[in-house]
Amino acid sequence: MFIRGPIAMPGQRIGLLGGSFDPPHEGHVHITLWALRAFGLDRVWWLLSPGNPLKRRGPVDIDRRMAAARAMMRHPRVLVTDIERHFSSPYTADTLRRLAQRYPAVKFVWLMGADNLVNFHHWDDWDWILRSHPVGVLGRPGEQLRAGLSPAARLFSRWRLRQGSERILGEAAAPAWALVTGPMSGASSTRLRAEGAWP
Repeated sequence: MFIRGPIAMPGQRIGLLGGSFDPPHEGHVHITLWALRAFGLDRVWWLLSPGNPLKRRGPVDIDRRMAAARAMMRHPRVLVTDIERHFSSPYTADTLRRLAQRYPAVKFVWLMGADNLVNFHHWDDWDWILRSHPVGVLGRPGEQLRAGLSPAARLFSRWRLRQGSERILGEAAAPAWALVTGPMSGASSTRLRAEGAWP
């Protein structure tokens, strides 16, 4: 079955920020704009996932999350997409394989917060993701040290870009990854749900 997806031009460097966005918040906006600058990207796509296989509780309806995300993330170089809902697998590695088939001439860079790098070794095919795609990791409050000492960071330490050279990540051949630190947002979907801001 053909699935209509976002338009991408050959040679573009596109960052992929996946997640449930349940709810989307200003922290997502902050790291998206930061990634565009820090990693030399042409565009960023938000990949709203139907669900997270590592979480028991499912997110709210994806159409509601899409509407909230599109209302929040308004930037000409950022696209909010639900293409993952049309794929048969909930795993990031499978999404990346499908995108590579669909857009063979596009350079995709996987983006995530430092808190996700801490647990990245629990993801399905996580080492394949690091070996086949550049990965950009953005600082999250209180997570930099744990991220830098995580199993994934230690196993792939020789492929970490030196501080100050992160801007070449969008052109780098995998394996290559970078962890950037700087001004951070403390916004959290978990906290917003706990506070009742996303009933």
